[in-house]
Amino acid sequence: MILIADSGSTKADWTLVNAPYPSTWNVIAQFHTQGITPIHQSHDDIRRILGHELMHQLSTFPRAQLAGSRVLETPLMEQIELYFYGSGCTPAHVPTMKRILSEFFRTEKIHVDSDLMAAAHALCGRSPGVACILGTGANSCLYDGEKIVQNTPALGYILGDEGSGAVLGRKFLNALYKGRLPETLKQEFEKKLKLTQADIIQRVYREPQANKWLASLSPFIHDHLDQAGVRQLVINNFREFLVNNVGPYRSVGAADWQVSFVGSMAEHYKNELTEAARIEGFTVGKIVQSPMEGLISFHCV
Repeated sequence: MILIADSGSTKADWTLVNAPYPSTWNVIAQFHTQGITPIHQSHDDIRRILGHELMHQLSTFPRAQLAGSRVLETPLMEQIELYFYGSGCTPAHVPTMKRILSEFFRTEKIHVDSDLMAAAHALCGRSPGVACILGTGANSCLYDGEKIVQNTPALGYILGDEGSGAVLGRKFLNALYKGRLPETLKQEFEKKLKLTQADIIQRVYREPQANKWLASLSPFIHDHLDQAGVRQLVINNFREFLVNNVGPYRSVGAADWQVSFVGSMAEHYKNELTEAARIEGFTVGKIVQSPMEGLISFHCV
């Protein structure tokens, strides 16, 4: 059996796959836990999530549904291959994640890599291409079919992260309160979200996780794409991402490579993303919300 994890900072998706032969596989179960990111969480916090959330779900999973596959040994799984892809799983943090995971999975087949590699595997498989993440944050890489060969630093939502939900939220508020969007839209925004300008300043500058809060404005923005100014904000946000983050790959021989995207921003604003790519002269490959289906195909087919 193969267990694949796709973990962001907010939530982690886990899929248990029965793959007895290279061409025969099926999804046995899917689980969800809090996100696991070693760059922000303590070792004890990670252990708590694995022990209290993941292992609890695995231990209560009906064994009858595991017919035809190896039996789970709970709370530890001894005969399993684990692929853990996570936000914050930089090379410096990979050994730590492997060590913690080995406390729960008694197997030598534990693989840990970044969420960017998850995007590359899911979107490009074993072919070269440009893989991008567009969610709360944004990232991209040039992938040669085996490894990431170049990465434009994302730099976070203050210094970078163009194309992300956090930056879109920031740009939207800037346009809303500096008069570049209709006053009626500002009134509707404040009424629906029960916010004042003072509330927004408090939330962005004085409370934690401002990036996630800014990204949470995306549903309101999406509901008002019929307003030209709002739609143009979205398109320009993606154009900046393509120019600043994907553009540098053109100089190393990837001018004709397809650019593929994973993440909620990419999926929900697919039309605007495609339009931005057309304007900037990029060829769009895949656009998906989650990398999980592509990861299953990559590891099981």
